Amino acid sequence: MTTLQSTPTQDALPRRFADFATLGEALDYAAQGTRGLNFHDARGALTRAYPFSALRRDALAAAWRLVAAGIKPGDRIALVAETGTEFAALFFGAVYAGAWPVPLPLPTSFGGKESYIDQLRVQLSSCDPTMLIYPPELAVMAGAAAEAGGVQGVDWGELLATEPTPVALPTAKGDDIAYLQYSSGSTRFPHGVAITHHALLNNLAAHGHGMELIDSDRCISWLPWYHDMGLVGCFLSPIANQVSTDYLKTEDFARRPLAWLDLISRNQGTSISYSPTFGYDICSRRISSQTRASDRFDLSRWRLAGNGADMIRPDVMQGFVDAFADAGFKASAFLPSYGLAEATLAVSIMPPGEGIRVELVEETQLSGVAAGQDRPQRYRAIVNCGKPVRDMRVEIREEDGTPLPERAIGKVWCSGPSVMVGYFRDPDATAACMKDGWLDTGDMGYMSDGYIYIVGRAKDMIIVNGRNHWPQDIEWAVEQLPGFKQGDIAAFAITTPGGEETPAVLVQCRTSDDAERTRLREEIRDRVRAVTGMNCVIELIPPRTLPRTSSGKLSRAKARKLYLSGEIKPYAIAA
Repeated sequence: MTTLQSTPTQDALPRRFADFATLGEALDYAAQGTRGLNFHDARGALTRAYPFSALRRDALAAAWRLVAAGIKPGDRIALVAETGTEFAALFFGAVYAGAWPVPLPLPTSFGGKESYIDQLRVQLSSCDPTMLIYPPELAVMAGAAAEAGGVQGVDWGELLATEPTPVALPTAKGDDIAYLQYSSGSTRFPHGVAITHHALLNNLAAHGHGMELIDSDRCISWLPWYHDMGLVGCFLSPIANQVSTDYLKTEDFARRPLAWLDLISRNQGTSISYSPTFGYDICSRRISSQTRASDRFDLSRWRLAGNGADMIRPDVMQGFVDAFADAGFKASAFLPSYGLAEATLAVSIMPPGEGIRVELVEETQLSGVAAGQDRPQRYRAIVNCGKPVRDMRVEIREEDGTPLPERAIGKVWCSGPSVMVGYFRDPDATAACMKDGWLDTGDMGYMSDGYIYIVGRAKDMIIVNGRNHWPQDIEWAVEQLPGFKQGDIAAFAITTPGGEETPAVLVQCRTSDDAERTRLREEIRDRVRAVTGMNCVIELIPPRTLPRTSSGKLSRAKARKLYLSGEIKPYAIAA
């Protein structure tokens, strides 16, 4: 029996940091070497080694099949983004054919069949594709979404089984659109981010330079390919920068998160692996306090432990260090970063080796309250998200657009070659966030000595009596109580019958005992009051009720909408 061999970490092909005119050129070059993509099962066993040369061969065949099916340059091809060879070949096949691939999400454990069909239908309406291509196992749901959206639904097993006939393919230019990316929050009112080849390659080059890639680096990822960090950071970037990559499917990580660390441990070179904060948190919680991490893992060669896609929490990062230091993990490996789909991906990256750096900011500076009021000082730890990547400029501005000085908190704006050309067929939404080549990220932060500190989302801000409060602070306060964890709590503003704005806090509760629920409500109310000085509406709700974005992050805006419409039903308060 032949043992499967992964693609090598190193080969003789000189590394180029994404200095190509188009994405197709990047794959053409990578295919001249022996590196590639490697797919693993839920236990981390290799199931398929896929050299870049094989990906290019399959992508060209896919492009010929798409052209034979009538696809023309500029057509949108919606693709359900399952981590595997079929999606990879079809994505690049669409690119070679001059079409625009549009990665769409897989169903998650949040919500059921109908909500997934509805999500696909809405995104199909937004991107107006010629066809929706999906894996065979999703034929019922994806097929229903395609039918509802008036789009041709295609099972990729059937498409890829047809005999390809070689035809001449169009020649792409740098300012052509390469693909459309939906940001993780774009479900009900989706905005398709249009990214050119030039913008993409500029950002991918910034990855290579910013992470200071070395020959021994290998990428390990479980991130979904429909999210910008997974698609751009862990699929397209390894191709354009010629880095062999090992993949776990996202759903396999969710069931067996420590398999991620097993893959990193087995890599004999240096590892690069990214995760949102919650991924590190899950691993820390899964490792038994009675088990020495060093008995199972060797994380000493994990060179860059990237962190992004949500607010970076220093307490979680420290918890990961505490759990895995004896397995060789170094805190200096942490690589905080900041980015968004509208900037292709990366806006800032921490210089390698500097790790997590935190500044304590007094709450009055965050909330706009005048100092000297008769209340104790409270501080929030704000994580340094690094320096702007190559060619990216960042400014902090007032609400009216006036630039702010060092260490003043305001809206984060960025400008550079990798910023999107706009939202697809949505000039109003584009105009609302772009001005003179600058992008309003929608985030709040400040600059200090050339580093970016992100303090929260502007649109999530809770304003009560003229004071600004970050929902993360309220949620964090509740998470410190026994029995609650990150993701159990959503805080947002509502208007009382008297016309006043007040915070509402939804808390997923696992107990069915009325007396215990009453006690929890009071404990939560007291905790929030102690931290914020405010009285809040506290609602206990069933587990797995809070809505998530397609990347698994809490959606406060949707939680608020579902609560106000009555679709989220809190437990009744016992008489």
